[in-house]
Amino acid sequence: MQIDGHHTLTYVVARIAGMPHGDAEKLAYCAQYVDEAVNSAPVKFKNGAMYSRISSAHKMIDYRNSNAMANHLAWIPFHFLPGNDGLPAGENPDGSFIKKLVCKPNSYVAHDMLKVAAKHRNEKFGLHLMGIAMHVYADTFAHQGFAGVSHEINEVEDIESESSSLLERVKDGIATWSVSSVSPLGHGPALSFPDRPYVKWSYTNGLGEMVARDNTEIFTDAANHMYKVIKCYLSGDDEMQIDRQDHMPSDDLNRIRTVFETITDDDGEERHKKWLKLIAEGHFNFDPIELTFITSGKESWKYKARGRGTSIPMLDDVVEYKYNESFLDSDWKLFHDALKTFRLQVVRDVLPKYDICIA
Repeated sequence: MQIDGHHTLTYVVARIAGMPHGDAEKLAYCAQYVDEAVNSAPVKFKNGAMYSRISSAHKMIDYRNSNAMANHLAWIPFHFLPGNDGLPAGENPDGSFIKKLVCKPNSYVAHDMLKVAAKHRNEKFGLHLMGIAMHVYADTFAHQGFAGVSHEINEVEDIESESSSLLERVKDGIATWSVSSVSPLGHGPALSFPDRPYVKWSYTNGLGEMVARDNTEIFTDAANHMYKVIKCYLSGDDEMQIDRQDHMPSDDLNRIRTVFETITDDDGEERHKKWLKLIAEGHFNFDPIELTFITSGKESWKYKARGRGTSIPMLDDVVEYKYNESFLDSDWKLFHDALKTFRLQVVRDVLPKYDICIA
């Protein structure tokens, strides 16, 4: 998904599920900030304090990234959660290890990932962690059928779509990449087709299978399941018994489906602006509100936590910040605490249950 899915859709679903504005705003901010956290350099303060962080995405998102370690550290846990071929823990798919890494919607692995997130609800970063989990969970729907590593299983051929202009750009990209020495990463060969809520498309995957996709149906299904997850969270169900929750009310779900169908801008940022406008106009079944997503400048979480940095003389690439005691409880710092916790527990505790070992 792009920013219209991870930010505004998450916010809308959370409000429909009964989450108050302040919490829904924070949840949605964190869900999108997973795509914004591209730096991993330690933060240095003038008083000698330091803060270590990790990145959950790469700069200039490049699905041809050939760094296997970077793929294991970012793409797999945060964007292409392995699905174990849809099987529960203790069962293995036929074939090689790569089949375990392919992303599957609403998988057993995804349920275990959500449980890990929910059990931190009483931590300062509990809501931040659930926002990260919502990003990953939503992507199990959008990124289904692809793996977060460079492998021929991600190749696509014979791609077709009613969106002719986008199709031509994708075909040009596939033709260019086919002569590359780098195997395709994630849904790279399909570019942004999987992340656009309005697209209907088909392709032949790396296993030689014909796949037909209606993104509107996939995204609507994702919204319904996201609603159930948030209902579990709000009710205190740390076991995330999603199947015991009712579906999203049909009026709300149909309203979301219609927005998917009618906002068809190629640019995700433009789609995001139109979602924000609808939210401000009270289009959904909650009070109108001016929602924003600010990542830089004085109103951003990052600036509020760290302030303006200054370069160290003779070391232009090193920046220091003035330490403020409020840093420890800042949303930016708590997000990064949650990010580190999420990756550790998914890699160390969740994936090994499925005999999946990643860096």
